[in-house]
Amino acid sequence: MALPPPLLCFFIVAVLLSSVAAWVAAATTLHERDAAALRDVRAGLRDLPGSRFFESWDDATDPCDYAGVVCEPDEDDPAALRVSVLTLGTGLTDSPGLAGTLPASLASLTALTDFVLYPGRVAGAIPADIGSGLRRLRLLSMSGNQLTGQIPESLAGLPDLHTLDLGNNHLDGSIPSGLLLPSSQSLKVLILANNGGLSGQIPDQFSSSQLFHVDLSRNSITGSLPPLARTVRYFSVAANSMQGSLDGAFGNGSAPTDLAFLDLSMNNFSGSIPRELFALPSASSLLLSRNNFTGSLAVPAFASERAATPPWSVVDVSHNGITGEVPEELAAVESLYVNNNRMYGEVPEAVARSVFAGRMTTFYAQHNFLTGFPVPPLPLPDSAALCLSYNCMELPSASAANGCPTIGGPMESRPADQCRSSTAANAGSSGGDG
Repeated sequence: MALPPPLLCFFIVAVLLSSVAAWVAAATTLHERDAAALRDVRAGLRDLPGSRFFESWDDATDPCDYAGVVCEPDEDDPAALRVSVLTLGTGLTDSPGLAGTLPASLASLTALTDFVLYPGRVAGAIPADIGSGLRRLRLLSMSGNQLTGQIPESLAGLPDLHTLDLGNNHLDGSIPSGLLLPSSQSLKVLILANNGGLSGQIPDQFSSSQLFHVDLSRNSITGSLPPLARTVRYFSVAANSMQGSLDGAFGNGSAPTDLAFLDLSMNNFSGSIPRELFALPSASSLLLSRNNFTGSLAVPAFASERAATPPWSVVDVSHNGITGEVPEELAAVESLYVNNNRMYGEVPEAVARSVFAGRMTTFYAQHNFLTGFPVPPLPLPDSAALCLSYNCMELPSASAANGCPTIGGPMESRPADQCRSSTAANAGSSGGDG
């Protein structure tokens, strides 16, 4: 007799579930190579005082029950289990993390797709063969430790690697060019920030990569800036030793249209800031301070009418050698820093109105050669930070200096003998422009 449809469905599901359960139950033994690698990990690492991560490793009899370990059936041997995810540390803000060194046998966890080492004091070199063994890696994150040595060349060309985060360590050497080869097109996130010792130039292959988040800040990288990957949305090389013009990276339509965050601050870039930077349709943060930029700011007239809301959160061109007048189009910026340059003329009325209307919350223009600021008939919002000190004008009100940084003490107007006509493009190069 045939079973009614509802009972038939129930019977099929029950059979399938029992089959899966039997298959999983059969795969109960962790591959000996993986078990040995986990024993080496435990021998090489320890909890810092206040961390209790390894308690489960010391108490559990089954390695697949260790904290941070995920096991899955082996594709080649269903009777065995393999480690697919290994997370070392808790990542909690109140946990000091782990200390010790990483064993070379880590590379024998060949089924591993995700490896995370949370911040702590793990030192020593990254195992040189880590990429040769872990060919399935999608995520590799070891930020916030004390790792030394070079980035292993073996990490180049991993077919599935999406995110590589080795930031906030003590790595040195150059960035392996193989990370950016066509065989590494899966790599989307590259974070090598705050290692200090990473040097050399950005590989030429960078422009043909598929990266969308790149943070190389606070290292010792040199050379000029190559054209950026067309896919990049976040890019920072702040606090390096890069130099040269930006024309090759952003001129002639080479700027990536999805770029939202750009930080080139604290380098030695020179020349004029390309007008294309101010026309990027998605840009919200342009951080270009503390370089050697010169010339005037060329902001396209349509830039303030872009679809982004607001067009810019932050534009910082402070501490350069920029001349010319403050562009009216920058009235759309939420926080605008043009201080410590050689700009002259009156601040545009549109900028002043934006400050007093509360749309622009920060306007730093101190240490320039500006000659006027048209104060609208409005009270300055309490949330506004306005600084116009040390220019070639009398401060329009006490509020024009209330938002000034206190470093170096209060300053009012620039000495008269340093001031020049507002039409002088190279106004005054004498003291006071730190």
